[in-house]
Amino acid sequence: MSDRDRKPSFRSKGGKPFEKGRKFVRSPSWRERESGSDGPVILYGWHTVSAALANPARQIRKLYLTENAARRLAEENIDTRVTPEIVRPNAIDQRLGPDAVHQGLLAEADPLPSPGIDALAAEGIVLVLDQITDPHNVGAIMRSAAAFAVKAIVTTARHSPEATGVLAKSASGALELVPLVTVQNLARALNELNDRGFMTVGLDSQGAADLGQVELHQPLALVLGAEGKGLRQLTRETCRAVARLDTPGEIKSLNVSNAAVLALYIGATRLGLM
Repeated sequence: MSDRDRKPSFRSKGGKPFEKGRKFVRSPSWRERESGSDGPVILYGWHTVSAALANPARQIRKLYLTENAARRLAEENIDTRVTPEIVRPNAIDQRLGPDAVHQGLLAEADPLPSPGIDALAAEGIVLVLDQITDPHNVGAIMRSAAAFAVKAIVTTARHSPEATGVLAKSASGALELVPLVTVQNLARALNELNDRGFMTVGLDSQGAADLGQVELHQPLALVLGAEGKGLRQLTRETCRAVARLDTPGEIKSLNVSNAAVLALYIGATRLGLM
């Protein structure tokens, strides 16, 4: 039976009724809001939205659910926190486009606050992203960061995708788990990390040594550059060390998200964090 055929009568945790109220009208400014810093964060997909609902620091503005998604949330005792609007799947398709795998959940939320460099604990691993612009890659990096208990991800305010839409879906809930530190000047941020005792290691194919051979210590900051361009010169010069990732196969270059997970595994293993 499809979403549109089911007509259950139930309530969300906390006694908030599911309602079918207003017509779900497609807003012409939706994609402008998704790409603009003043609009709400757009979250869709099961893991992304359920993680946001479970995060008390995330302020949910609106929640749109299909009947099947609403039922699943109720069955798993996930508090919707706001009264959701029940819609048909194609209404969410119209909002996001036909290629978005939303699984019947879409939320509008406030952005999470961005902590400062000085608020980061001087322990474990942080990731620093030097103008990585592909939201799929950044989302995948965030997902790997959550798996390796990374303390934070540092990225630039410009030349970086916003923490919404495709990035949030690719992160699969990791936005709620890994703090995202947004800085205006990456070299200045790296200098702050250096001053606070972080070992800043840039990853570059021209690095002097393989990362697995570099003597690492906590706190560690692994710095990743954009695909094709790699690390910018000033970023490379500001890092305490520059290392490469050697591989035994014929292909020597890795997608940046794959390079991130390999570097995290090496770093976490060498630091005894596994």
